[in-house]
Amino acid sequence: MLQQNDIRGPAEDTLPDYRSYRPLTVEDVPERLAAYAEVASTLGGTPADWQVREVGDGNLNFVYIVTGPSGSVCLKQALPFVRLVGEGWPLPLSRSFFEHAALSREGKAAGATPAILRFDGGQALIVMEDLSSHVIWRKALVAGERHETAAPVLGRFMAEALFRTSDLSLSADAKKREMALFAGNTALAKITEDLVFTDPYREHPLNRWTSPELDETAAAIRADAEWKLAAQELKWMFLTRAEALVHGDLHTGSVMVAKDGEAEDIRVIDPEFAFYGPMGFDVGALLANLFLNCFAQSGHAADPKPIQDWVLAQAERTWECFAARFSELWRTERRGDAFPGALFEDQGQHEAAQTALSRYLARLQVDALGFAGVKMARRILGLAHVSDLETIEPPARRAACEKQALNLARQLVVEREAIATVSAACGRVQSILGDRQ
Repeated sequence: MLQQNDIRGPAEDTLPDYRSYRPLTVEDVPERLAAYAEVASTLGGTPADWQVREVGDGNLNFVYIVTGPSGSVCLKQALPFVRLVGEGWPLPLSRSFFEHAALSREGKAAGATPAILRFDGGQALIVMEDLSSHVIWRKALVAGERHETAAPVLGRFMAEALFRTSDLSLSADAKKREMALFAGNTALAKITEDLVFTDPYREHPLNRWTSPELDETAAAIRADAEWKLAAQELKWMFLTRAEALVHGDLHTGSVMVAKDGEAEDIRVIDPEFAFYGPMGFDVGALLANLFLNCFAQSGHAADPKPIQDWVLAQAERTWECFAARFSELWRTERRGDAFPGALFEDQGQHEAAQTALSRYLARLQVDALGFAGVKMARRILGLAHVSDLETIEPPARRAACEKQALNLARQLVVEREAIATVSAACGRVQSILGDRQ
């Protein structure tokens, strides 16, 4: 159990000097890693014995797997631009600093993150545990694979990481120091602010969708004032509610899963978008990607109903496990300056403390539904899409799944307070899917 204010790991808390930064190539990697004793020891042998392969398929960074006689590591290096777009979209190297800071804190608060072997701030690189035996959860879901422990592990991870970095656990001064540190991650936050909350609802050169099948749908959404108003309410929350350290990009592509017989291992990666924001954003992002996968299964599986029902059950399990662990922490670790026990339990008002918890979780659940809706829409109408839908052919089949997903997205954004619960949202999904053949 963490002690109050004991959230910081061994992360450096000042931005590095990047004047010596140099982006690595496959050929450069062994020489660089040889300079890090702990990494060289893990790999074994000499740099001539090490095999390097690039595996990054993300939007922002270089990722290499390095294998030696004794072991392997994963090296992630930030680039000074968005890899998906190119040098025309500059991006600060400091995102690597914030990713390391977030990994250190989330790992200490909740576990389920890769072990860090070395952080070289000036080179914007992190050397960490190799998870090559794992697969990205998104890919497993598209293939119809079932990892039964993913939902409970992720529900618990979010509860612990969010609770223990909030005013419910930290003193106000410690929380404000943490907020000040992550306040510098403005470039990554700006990407979310634009790509999630604004661009899908206007004409923008970076937007794309399944065309011409969704042309009329996209135009109708841009003209939907009610939807845009609700989306901007959520953006206001994103901009102003510094409730906890949120991962910022917690989708099924940021989760690694592995199965060895009956045993499973679940890890959370890539928190470079981390900042202090609303707790419901992380929960909503994960739910959004489960909902997207559910609709996409109609384009992948000959008989999609069994896997769709299972995916929806995981959405409900994620929330249930989150709420259960959050409630446990509320009762056992609520030592911060918000809702102090001195006002409630210490005065024998346990029922009032429980009422406060119930109201807190109810509001958080509504927030999560709204954020899920905007995250779904951006993955269909904005710049960065998801392979769940993108791999469906022909386009007409893909567009049919996307229209169903956008139907739910609007409901979650505009009617989030009326829907109120993840269980009710799953019911809306079932209604949209209707009679599935």
